[in-house]
Amino acid sequence: AAPAGAVAFGVKHTEGVSVAVLCRGRPEPEPVPSTGTRWPLDEGTVLRFSMSRASAEVNDNKVTVSFYAEGGKPINQAGVFLTGIGISLDVDADQDGVVEKNSPNKASWTWGPEGHGAILLVSCDKEFP
Repeated sequence: AAPAGAVAFGVKHTEGVSVAVLCRGRPEPEPVPSTGTRWPLDEGTVLRFSMSRASAEVNDNKVTVSFYAEGGKPINQAGVFLTGIGISLDVDADQDGVVEKNSPNKASWTWGPEGHGAILLVSCDKEFP
C-alpha cells in the first residue's frame, strides 16, 4: 500500500494506541514510540497496532503512517482512526442478586454455599446442520 518511490516509513500514534513493527528476520516486534523513528520499507514488514482500553468517544485514537523517498523527502501519509470497544462479562459473582461490573469476586471461583464466582455454560454442539 506504500506509494511509488517510498523507501522508508514513520509512525505517529495517540497515547491510547500501542504500535509495534515486526521486521522480517527479527523474532520479536519492536515497540514504536509515539513519534520520531523511521524504518526501511522492506517486503514482509508488519505494522501491528492495538488498544488496551475502551475509548471515551468514537474515533478518539489515531495511527498515521508517513512514507519517505530516498534522502528523507516526505511522499505521502495514510491514517486510521480507532475506537476501542470495551467488552465485559458482567455477572452476579457473589450471588447476592446484583450484577456488578467491577466485582472483586469476578476473577475467581469458590465452591459451596458461601462460595462466589460465575459459572458459564457454553453450548458448543451443532443443533442445526
